[in-house]
Amino acid sequence: MKPSLLALAVLLAALATPALALQGPVSDDQVAQRIIDQSIAAYPGPCACPYNRARNGSSCGRRSAYSRAGGYDTLCYREDVSDEDIQAYRQRHGLTPGSGVGKRTQ
Repeated sequence: MKPSLLALAVLLAALATPALALQGPVSDDQVAQRIIDQSIAAYPGPCACPYNRARNGSSCGRRSAYSRAGGYDTLCYREDVSDEDIQAYRQRHGLTPGSGVGKRTQ
């Protein structure tokens, strides 16, 4: 990741933290979606995930970073986000666990 993109991602996360903490209970699926959104935003091009659109409007599909071996390790789907990732995000952002809605069962 380019240093400027990393700095921007860190800045956005820092600015969003107080607002996120004020929202009250947040489900695991909501936290996972935030993690996915941040992962996509940190990718320097338009094709982080297969479902994204390229600059010409076509679907990224197998051209996406997610679909290519090596390189960026983007998170695109709920299954890509572990329970540990969710817990770490909650701790970093001071989020209260939700009612269990969206919690994965094993």
